[in-house]
Parts: sequence; structure tokens; C-alpha cells
Amino acid sequence: MRKIIHLDMDCFYAAIELRERPELREKPIAVGGAADRRGVLTTCNYPARRFGVRSAMPTYLALRKCPDLVVLPTRFDLYRKESRKIRKILLAWTPRVEPLSLDEAYLDVSADPRPGPEIAEAIRERIRAQTSLTASAGIAPNKLLAKIASDWNKPDGQYEITGEAIAPFVENLPVQKIWGIGKVTAEKFRRMGVTTCGDLQRYEASELFRLFGKFGGELYELCRGIDRRSVEPDRPRKSLSTEETFNSDIEDLAECLEKIDTLVDELHGDLLEKERNRAIRSLFAKIKFSDFTKTTVERTGGTPDTAIFRDLATEGFRRRELPVRLLGVGVRFAGEKDPRQAELDLGPS
Repeated sequence: MRKIIHLDMDCFYAAIELRERPELREKPIAVGGAADRRGVLTTCNYPARRFGVRSAMPTYLALRKCPDLVVLPTRFDLYRKESRKIRKILLAWTPRVEPLSLDEAYLDVSADPRPGPEIAEAIRERIRAQTSLTASAGIAPNKLLAKIASDWNKPDGQYEITGEAIAPFVENLPVQKIWGIGKVTAEKFRRMGVTTCGDLQRYEASELFRLFGKFGGELYELCRGIDRRSVEPDRPRKSLSTEETFNSDIEDLAECLEKIDTLVDELHGDLLEKERNRAIRSLFAKIKFSDFTKTTVERTGGTPDTAIFRDLATEGFRRRELPVRLLGVGVRFAGEKDPRQAELDLGPS
């Protein structure tokens, strides 16, 4: 049986800022945009979360909930530097590391004879010793359950789901814990009387496909704790992108554009670090809406300019003008075949 670890840094950006500014340690802090109608938070620490502050929240609203909130500007050069240190630590255990973002990754440690929890604890201790930052981990036979488990004992904890524990674990698991389920699908489940994965297991695959399209087929397996995806280490890229799935859907275009600015900053840093000398063929922005339809807007060009990404995101948003659950920006490199996917794809996903 596979042995997968999902490692997730605790409040990564905020934790780095607190390490650099120890005088703020007991205060609620957040990292993100200016305190105007367009500013959006990237992350916040746990004292801030007690006031209802969360990532992707407009800064003005966060300050209304927590007037003493200290809002710090983002410093992506520093965050990327720390992320590289952590990546190096992970690769010391296994070459099978799949980064998801600067602050989380999957590891396949199936070849290591030691128990998964022992490996995860050793990795977390090494990260603490070398960076003074804490991480949480989930250990399970697949990526779905490992990611769910990493959130079970946050912050600075870990949780294992063993093979024999999968069935009882998912039986009572809220369906919202399955990746890809947002407000719209959750409301549909509520009307169906479905609140747990056990409830969802009563439906046949054909019925779920009829109700949810392609995603219904995935739901049939996911609600049973089945996930066949493998951990995919870095390989030569046809494209490079960065994206964010929001805890709560973004309602308007202005908030989307604020997030685009942050994503473009991250993309620039990744290009400099990973693909400095690659020629770029085209730029694209990707949007997934609250109803799980998605659209990608692409433009030929070699300069990843923020204004262009803003235009692409604006065009994509206006195709549906629904709340947005995911935003992404990226580039395709020259010399690669054109993607099979058309620019406009509004089918269920």
C-alpha cells in the first residue's frame, strides 16, 4: 500500500513575518493588500482567525472584524527563499515530491521502510530546526486522504489515516472535506439530504454522473476514500502557472483583479527561479466559477505583463459573471504543441 504525506506549512507567509518581527508575536496579523476596497488578504495568523479574519478576505472587511489587525505587505522574494529551503529538506527524504504551492507538497515515501508518522515527524522537526517554522502533516494511502489528514491537527501537528481506517473515517466525513466541493455543490447536497460521505455513498455512479457530470464520476470514488492519482515530481514543463482556490468564493471583478496582481508576482518569481531562459509563446488566465464551470483565456505574447493578465481575467470573468472559486495565471513555453483545450471551456469540471 502506498504511503503518502501531505505537508502543509502553518500560516506560511504570516509565520515568516512573525519570525522576522518577534515583537508582533502575540498580535493578530495578516499579510496582503492595502486597506481599500480592492485590497485582499493573502493569509493571517491564528489570533487573527479568532476574529473571523481569513485569507482572500477584503482587507477593509478584515479590519472591520479586527480593528487591531496588523496588515503587512507581501514579500514574495523572502517567501520563495524559505520555500526553497523547505523543498531541499523534503527532497532529502524522497525524490518523489510534488509541490502544490510555496507552502505545501505531497511526498510519496512508500519506498521508505519506516512508518509514515515517524517520517513525517522527522521532516517536521528538521523544518523547525532549520527555519524556525512549523508544519502540519497528513499521512495516508492516497493524496485525497493525506491532504484531509494534514488539516486534522493544525497547527504544528499530524494525523494518519491507515488502510483499515479509511471506511469508518470517510463514513462520517463531511462532504465539504472532499476537494472540489464548494458552496453551490454543498447546497445541492443539502437539498439531497447529503451531509456526509456515507450519505453520498448511497448513490450509484450513474446517478452522480447525471447530477454532476464528469465530477459525479469522481465523487463516486472520492466519497469512498479512493484516489488513484500518483505523486508527480517536477519534470520538464510545457507551461508554468500559479493559482489559488479560495475558501470563500470571490464575488466581484475588483477582488479578482487584486488577486491577479498577487498571482502575477508569484509567477514572475517562479519564472526567474525555475525557467529563466525559456522563451514564452503565450499567456493565459484561468477561472473556475462557483458552479464548477471553468474558462481559460489565452493570448499570444512573450512578456508576462500584469496588465495583460488583468485583461485576460476580465474577459474570463465576464463570460459568466458568477462568483469565482479559483483563479490562475500562467505561461506556455515556445516549442510546445498548442493545447488541445479550446480557449473557452464552460463544461462541468
